[in-house]
Amino acid sequence: MQAPSPLAATRRLGLLAALLAPTAGLADERPTAVELDAVSVIGSAANLESLSGSGAYIDRAQITRQGYDDINRLMREIPGVYAREEDGYGLFPNVSLRGTDPGRSSKVTLMEDGVLTAPAPYTDPAAYYSPTAGRMSALEVLKGSSQVQYGPRTTGGVINYLSTAIPTDRQAYLRTAYGSDNEFRNHLYTGETVEASNGGRFGYLVELYHRQTDGFKTIDRAGPVGPDQGQSGFTRIEPMVKLSYEPAGRYYQRFEVKFGRTELDADETYLGLSDNDFAASPYRRYAASRFDTIETEHERSYLRHHIAFSPATTLTSTAYYNTFHRNWFKLRRVNDGTQNVNLGVALADPAQAQALAVLKGEAAGRLDYRNNNREYGLKGIESILSRQFALGGTQHTLNAGVRLHEDYIFRFQDDVSFTQDASGQITGSSFGAPGSQDNRRIETRALAVHLEDVIEIGRLTLRPGIRLEDLDWSGSNFNSGSQFDGDDRYTTGGLGFVYALAPGRALFGGLYQGFSPPSPAGGADGSEEAEKSVSAELGVRATLESGLAQELAVFLTRFDNLLVSSNVGASGGGASESVGEVDSFGIEYALRYDGGHWLGNGWSLPLRLALTYTDATIGNDANTAGDAESIFSGGREGAQLPYIPEWQATVSAGLERGIWSLALSAQYVDRMYATALNTDAALVFDATNGPVPDARGGVIPSTVTVDLTAGVQLNPRVRLFTNVFNALDREYLVSRLPEGPRPGAPLSVLVGAEMTLF
Repeated sequence: MQAPSPLAATRRLGLLAALLAPTAGLADERPTAVELDAVSVIGSAANLESLSGSGAYIDRAQITRQGYDDINRLMREIPGVYAREEDGYGLFPNVSLRGTDPGRSSKVTLMEDGVLTAPAPYTDPAAYYSPTAGRMSALEVLKGSSQVQYGPRTTGGVINYLSTAIPTDRQAYLRTAYGSDNEFRNHLYTGETVEASNGGRFGYLVELYHRQTDGFKTIDRAGPVGPDQGQSGFTRIEPMVKLSYEPAGRYYQRFEVKFGRTELDADETYLGLSDNDFAASPYRRYAASRFDTIETEHERSYLRHHIAFSPATTLTSTAYYNTFHRNWFKLRRVNDGTQNVNLGVALADPAQAQALAVLKGEAAGRLDYRNNNREYGLKGIESILSRQFALGGTQHTLNAGVRLHEDYIFRFQDDVSFTQDASGQITGSSFGAPGSQDNRRIETRALAVHLEDVIEIGRLTLRPGIRLEDLDWSGSNFNSGSQFDGDDRYTTGGLGFVYALAPGRALFGGLYQGFSPPSPAGGADGSEEAEKSVSAELGVRATLESGLAQELAVFLTRFDNLLVSSNVGASGGGASESVGEVDSFGIEYALRYDGGHWLGNGWSLPLRLALTYTDATIGNDANTAGDAESIFSGGREGAQLPYIPEWQATVSAGLERGIWSLALSAQYVDRMYATALNTDAALVFDATNGPVPDARGGVIPSTVTVDLTAGVQLNPRVRLFTNVFNALDREYLVSRLPEGPRPGAPLSVLVGAEMTLF
């Protein structure tokens, strides 16, 4: 089988422009600047006060001050957001908003600059790629408010990464650092906007982000180890170019094109440790994982056009094209000489001590690996028309959008087996033919239409919205010759509100119908229904003259049929299935305050608190009881959802005066269960044998981690900094997925400089 053919051409941008073309309100004046609202979800921290729901905005200053490149640490600073770590670096984030399934962030709408960025958000949403937080200018998270603009998933919420913008003035920036485990980080860019000879304006940005490390884990040595074996680090390189042009003319227009690429080479594995070995040496890796590595290439591009027909009428259209290729060569199973044993069972079952010895390189057996070679692609065209007008005694901002989208996944996988002797020496190998394990292509074509009106009636602002998704699925298995195709249509909507109680004080809330599409095969044959839910939210926010800002929100989401991945281990096809009814109730509280006046004399004492309580439970016996690969199997009515902690809190405090700054951030994550079986022991549920030993089951103990940062501003252009992560050097368990206990990163130090060159 040859590489997959390109996607069929999408419909022309002219169709969308015709559908959304304005009919009145043209103006002669050309604005000098414009904020492209279609790029952002919130726009700025100041806009948080007018949201008809709960959200968060993290700017570049906060990202760089803390030295965070790991999205998990940033997400925990936002109430109602849960992040299950996996690799210690945030390479493969598992993010949940308000109690949705966190697996591979598949229930969250991920965007970069307003463009869908998960490799195949409709066909296969498991996000093995996530934008790098360290290169971003801002992060936006929308949990409440009407989310009809940001499908395809409208239950969990939206995370929008905002990449570096083209500077209006000439600018060059460099941030460079070196740290523990031979880690290097470099971020540099340059750009400017200049007047063109014809009266227009031209802008450019050239950027490079680089990070590499040797890793913090040590792999057992067994047999001869080559130069690319026995490592546990990664290298990531990300160049980006942006160009813009604003022509002179009657109406303000802006054209912007972006090209970005990410290359990742990581020596990561699915294999964890036994509980005994984790307690003795959590940063150990077994010899059997020494060949595991993942290589990825992600390319993203868009062409965006914005036109302001008047201050009240704008049209923004974006054509986008992304590709993602990854091959994760990883251990999937072990054979102890007599039988095949799943990895989680080998780690937890005392009866499988021989299989565990094979994993450690201390016994003869066979190691089965898989080339998980997959290619993804997405492309589409989206236009959003915004029109402001008055009607009677009300003010309206009407937003109408249409998106034509296609994405696909192509699996071309094969298996590899190595035999080893009692000393761990590899003595033989067997290679399957390319594509022999899996050779199939699945794609989705989607037409999405949304309509939302922001209605201002005195102190009250209403935000009703509706969204239509028309999906067409198809797939071909080139090994078996089987095919499928089908289609369906879904409609969701909601209503949000915000009421100004007094200056700086507001009541907000809303009621929304959530939606998450089924898997293509399940949707096509009717065996799987779309995930549907109803979400309610009520909150209050206040910003006082003293600078104290607070927000309290209560939410309840009721799922009719929560869809989850059928497996999250090293085997299986990754299809989705329904858990059934789930209720997720929570309380969120956020506080920001500068207590510098307590100290006087020019001191600043910024304080922040993010606190979340969540009660997410299954409302019926889980429908996945017959699937031993599912961590939801065996879940009974009232069982807690896996990896959703009851309590979570982040407290940060800074101390700044003159050129000096010091900050501390402490994060607490409550104890949580690894499966819906809700047992302390490492067990999963099997339909035939009931609970059976498996390292994917059990509990994740509560944890507290502390990060420190210090800096000195040498002059207006140069700042020196030190970041200390896990300053208490806590050894802690973050996950039992994919295959057994995994640690958070140990204490690490980063020292560097941040410079604005001109």
